[in-house]
Amino acid sequence: MNKRQINGYSVNPIGLGCMNLSHAYGHPPSNEAAINLLHEAIELGVEHFDTAALYGFGKNEALLGKALKQHRDKIFLASKCGMAGVNGKRVIDGRPKTLRSTIESSLTRLNTEVLDLYYLHRMDKSVPIEESVGELSRLVTEGKIKAIGLSEVSAESIMRANSVHSIAAVQTEYSLWTRNPEIAVLETCKHIGAAFIAFSPLARGFLTDQVTSREALVEGDIRRGMPRFNEPHFSKNKQLLSALKSIAQSTHLTLAQLCLAWVLHQGEHVHVIPGTQNSEHLADNVSAENIVLSAEQLTQLSALFSPSSVSGSRYPESTQAEIDTEEF
Repeated sequence: MNKRQINGYSVNPIGLGCMNLSHAYGHPPSNEAAINLLHEAIELGVEHFDTAALYGFGKNEALLGKALKQHRDKIFLASKCGMAGVNGKRVIDGRPKTLRSTIESSLTRLNTEVLDLYYLHRMDKSVPIEESVGELSRLVTEGKIKAIGLSEVSAESIMRANSVHSIAAVQTEYSLWTRNPEIAVLETCKHIGAAFIAFSPLARGFLTDQVTSREALVEGDIRRGMPRFNEPHFSKNKQLLSALKSIAQSTHLTLAQLCLAWVLHQGEHVHVIPGTQNSEHLADNVSAENIVLSAEQLTQLSALFSPSSVSGSRYPESTQAEIDTEEF
């Protein structure tokens, strides 16, 4: 793969988002199956693995700690703090003492002495971002983390945080059907020299036509509560897929390859971390890195999924209120 930079480290730009191995989408696989998939990812050249204290309320970090310990010197390991499970509930807490407590637990679960990248998973709106990042900067000084990242924040918040300590990466949802980073965050990351990490670059399975209806999703799947996966929005959005399939067929690419290649073409500082539980999908995703799309194809895809053509917000109102990103 043609590698890209995160905090001075060269990594393959297609990483692995590990959330759905423990959390959020359908039924998680067995630990054995999840570990096998993580090892397959390494064999395919994946280096960047992304997890969080929130995922499975610690189970995902423990899974990666077990699966990746013997490969620790070969991989780029990222986790997150500031949002975790407390007494069975998801809680956003950006207070310095909480972030310090979380890193100690994360390092233990991940079987490592230091993390390559540590994100503030959500900005706690009751705590100035400067205070949260200030504590993370002390973790850098102490050698517990090598770099600081932010997740789901605005360009303004990125600059405020960067004034306290250099921000190495910003992670936000970005795909053909979620274009909010184009408002300001993509350019801001480029301006300060931060990597931009696109999560859900395949729109939580929508862009690969893996979701046939809301009713087909199992109880507990977070997509069941997302407006775009509910009517009347879902039927309207599905209409966009026929044109996308035609473009994929004309380019002899799979839907996943086409959509991931489009994201990677949005800047040399852009990385993607699609998640999967499926070995074939994993190999398909990884194969997208070397695909070159023409300017005409890129324009055609961008126009097909313009923000005005996508129906529904990406989060329910309660979740939307928690994030800091600019919205169309």
